[in-house]
Amino acid sequence: MPHTPQQVVTQILKDDLFSQWLGIEVIEIAEGYSKIKMTVRKEMMNGLGIVHGGIAFSLADSAFAFACNNRNVLSVALDTSINFLKPVQVGDILIAEAKELHNGKSTGLYQVSISNQQQHLVALFKGTCFRTHRKLIE
Repeated sequence: MPHTPQQVVTQILKDDLFSQWLGIEVIEIAEGYSKIKMTVRKEMMNGLGIVHGGIAFSLADSAFAFACNNRNVLSVALDTSINFLKPVQVGDILIAEAKELHNGKSTGLYQVSISNQQQHLVALFKGTCFRTHRKLIE
């Protein structure tokens, strides 16, 4: 019996200590899609007194991973990029929504929008993955 996208993401998240440290919560999972959220904490600040850009990137990267792997095919990032549009503050609740733009045999293309609790778009991430054709769950 094939595994559902939700079962695959639950398995990934179980062993994903970094996403757990970020405090990521899964909101919605569907084939080629994920929506997750997290709350920005004070230890996520950088030495310049602002939230580290890696926080928004990491949230988007997790949403990307959950979307491109949830068909139970091990997929890894080939290329990613992010545009930071608005500053992120401590206490912000960030929501990342990953949408599949292309699902090929060996690659996939995804766009992840990251919004805050006021529904302001704070970053836009694009990622291309390579599909290994190995199963995540046997």
